Amino acid sequence: MSGIGAGGIILLVLIALLLFGPNKLPELGRAFGRTLREFKSGAREIMDDSDAKDKSRVEVSTAPDTEKTNKRLPE
Repeated sequence: MSGIGAGGIILLVLIALLLFGPNKLPELGRAFGRTLREFKSGAREIMDDSDAKDKSRVEVSTAPDTEKTNKRLPE
């Protein structure tokens, strides 16, 4: 599995420092953290909605048919 590695991360931090300056980096980090948190929360909501729909389909399909069970046999 290939990754960035420690040298790559250091290089990215140095480039970010040169581009944005040391005063702007904490603000960018906070904004990125908020964005990531919102994305995770949205993805979790979509997954929960999907699970709820699947669960309701199973409950509906396994529910007994009341018309069939309430009918009386002819005498």
